[in-house]
Amino acid sequence: MAVKIFLNEDEIPKQWYNIAADLPGTPNPPLGPDGNPVSPEMLAPVFPMNLIEQEVSQERWIDIPEGILDLLYRWRPSPLRRAVYLEKYLQTPAKIFFKDESVSPAGSHKPNTAVAQAWYNKEFGIKKLTTETGAGQWGSALSYACSLLGLECKVFMVRISFDQKPFRKAMMETWGGKCIASPSPETAAGREILSKSPDTPGSLGIAISEAVEAAVTDEKGETRYALGSVLNHVMLHQTIIGLEAKKQLEKAGIKKVDTVIGCAGGGSNFAGLAFPFTLDKINGADIEIIPVEPASCPTLTRGPYAYDHGDVAKMTPMLAMHSLGHDFIPAPIHAGGLRYHGMAPLVSHAVAQGLMAPMSLKQLECYEAAMIFAKTEGMIVAPETSHAIAATIRKALEAKEEGKEKVIIFNLSGHGLMDLNGYTKYMAGELTNAELSQQELDATLERSIKGNPVPKL
Repeated sequence: MAVKIFLNEDEIPKQWYNIAADLPGTPNPPLGPDGNPVSPEMLAPVFPMNLIEQEVSQERWIDIPEGILDLLYRWRPSPLRRAVYLEKYLQTPAKIFFKDESVSPAGSHKPNTAVAQAWYNKEFGIKKLTTETGAGQWGSALSYACSLLGLECKVFMVRISFDQKPFRKAMMETWGGKCIASPSPETAAGREILSKSPDTPGSLGIAISEAVEAAVTDEKGETRYALGSVLNHVMLHQTIIGLEAKKQLEKAGIKKVDTVIGCAGGGSNFAGLAFPFTLDKINGADIEIIPVEPASCPTLTRGPYAYDHGDVAKMTPMLAMHSLGHDFIPAPIHAGGLRYHGMAPLVSHAVAQGLMAPMSLKQLECYEAAMIFAKTEGMIVAPETSHAIAATIRKALEAKEEGKEKVIIFNLSGHGLMDLNGYTKYMAGELTNAELSQQELDATLERSIKGNPVPKL
């Protein structure tokens, strides 16, 4: 069997898959401050209407415009690889495949939606985009996309990652983006948080507040906000990953997939691979679908399914999602892209419907898995991706114990060449397993979601 499975450029998917059309039950709508559903018009100061239409769409298949395909051709279709050397190391009968999203110019899956969002904003007449970023992968991707389309880009980067990953800022600036540590003195939300907690490591919830504020306060109306995960249209754009993977597995002669795995922070890379396979599961296929998150930020495994805000300053609508509370500040682990208090509403709804089986893992197990992967397959992966690899190793060893030849596929969401500080600290024995106590979790939930509406299943 081939180790690398490619698609020709003319085989790139021409449509995105919208799982909202097929999920059992009715996904809960975003709610405004009055508790009523948010109308598309209420989102207009934040997003262009062409993306809002995708956000609320119930169409199963949405055409990818030629202008976006032309941008995607720069690195897509991405390879599907078989991890034969990891299989040999583990002595497992399982066949392990991974979708290699590290081949994009920004080094991760994030440009799949960055170029789409930048293109739709440009079509709508927008000139500037603001956003947040955790580990810096999304900020890098949007800076790259804006450079292709001639848009200005301002990125609020979570302080701890801003300090841990200085070369991410350099990447953004190379593509013309402006990168600012969050919380910052540039916004009212940032100033308020700094006055209370000047030494805060920051969070994605804080950075989102700053980016949204920066967009909606543009008096000229030339700025909109772009989000790298969580929202429906972002999940939609990322499904190109799973759609390609299904074609590649077919080329490799694989007729049945047993396990689909992706790391999960806000949900975008996980959903990108998993949603096309979830459609098969909805239609009766026996597939285990596993979103993997940090034990220190266990949104799906310990957070309730509730209505909550996506940001600290409560500038976003309330979303029906698994949440640890919008003012939760996760421990400063190196997987900065997974340090988010909430989860994509579509992923949350699928988990609530029993279609997915979330797993949480500790930091040291994930780095150990990343080291094994580097020494077998040769690739140094992002700390976020290490969670998917650790879960894959667990499932491959289970297959070994059971003596079953299972097929496992995971998403390699990004390389770790900008994250070597974390590897250095791991090898020096300086990393620890951050824990979230039940007392801390109870306190943040009491502050954040008590009294909020309860989502319907």
